[in-house]
Amino acid sequence: MVTLAVALLSSCGLRRKKYENPITKNTQQPDKALFDKAIGDIERGRFEIARLTLQTLINTYDTSEFLAKAKLAIADSWFREGGSHGMAQAEAEYKDFILFYPTMEEAAEAQERVCMIHYKQMEKPDRDANHAIRAEDECRQLLVQFPNSKFAPRVQQVLRNIQEVMAEHEFGVGHFYYHKGSYPAASNRLQAIVDTYPLYSGADDALWEMADSYGRMGSRFRNQAADAYARIVRDYPLSPWVEDAKKQLTAMEKPIPEADPVALARMKYEIANREKEGMTGRAMGVFRKSPSVRTAAKSGTPAMASLRPQTPVSVPPPPSGGSGVTADVTVSTVGDSSALDTQPDARQNPPSPAVQDAAGNGAAPQAAPAAQSNEPLPTNRQFPKQKTKKPKQKNNAPK
Repeated sequence: MVTLAVALLSSCGLRRKKYENPITKNTQQPDKALFDKAIGDIERGRFEIARLTLQTLINTYDTSEFLAKAKLAIADSWFREGGSHGMAQAEAEYKDFILFYPTMEEAAEAQERVCMIHYKQMEKPDRDANHAIRAEDECRQLLVQFPNSKFAPRVQQVLRNIQEVMAEHEFGVGHFYYHKGSYPAASNRLQAIVDTYPLYSGADDALWEMADSYGRMGSRFRNQAADAYARIVRDYPLSPWVEDAKKQLTAMEKPIPEADPVALARMKYEIANREKEGMTGRAMGVFRKSPSVRTAAKSGTPAMASLRPQTPVSVPPPPSGGSGVTADVTVSTVGDSSALDTQPDARQNPPSPAVQDAAGNGAAPQAAPAAQSNEPLPTNRQFPKQKTKKPKQKNNAPK
């Protein structure tokens, strides 16, 4: 019986998840008592009761020293509850906390939670990228607003994982255009990937397809193709495309660059620290909703600019002179408004048919309106007379 009781107590204790930021101050103040009760409810999963208790604390003791902690605890309760509704409520509460307490230490933690809200809801690269885009923006916001926070190193790695998924998504689009034969679109997409996300694990593949796309677009893009081959040799020296890139540069009579030692050391580090996927992971990956980030970079500074594909190089640039047609619309204030009173309205004097023909509109001469002549307009259509039915008269005479 004793063993059974100990087992039951230990199993019950495992269900309690300790709260991350409790205030360990032994006082008998009523606001502290409410806060401790709410924290206990959060640890035991009674989130609704905890939020009611914390809201009571906020409304009753508006000058309490636990006011900021209570507001953060409400957001944490939504975060722990999870679900799409809970995550949306948690994000709103964390944003409010950052707005009201931007100088507190916990503001960086709140921003980190907002980043993780979208990071946990990310989907695979071939699916909707909305949460990946939001997660990238929120993580970048923490590194900009709280660069010295203790959460910055962790968020840097999270940002590298997010950008791996974003680059994989864009590479899928560029790869599709490449095999379809739309080489200008493919080169534009792949160029944006390698310029924005150089830490992407498939950047060498993107460079190879980009170089081949430029090569198939004609001799006018020979230099772009040579630059892409040179980047493979210089920046990704351990890539399997290095030897083929050297052969292409030799055939194009272009110089072959030396491998960058910094890039070589980085690739060695990435290969040595790359996570290996087991048989179970490969089998269950089909059923997993979240993306795999095992190939994401473990070092290097993540990109701090968003992905913005540029205009394809095959599109001719606009004329440099000022004689070209422009679609810009400008608005200016009329200096003299008396023209509306002194000059006749142009709408009352429509142009003559000859003027319309000279303008090239192809409009036929218009007939004069009937209001300017006393004679009725001729018509060839004869409308038949309508037959009217006589109403039947009722005979009210007695039978």
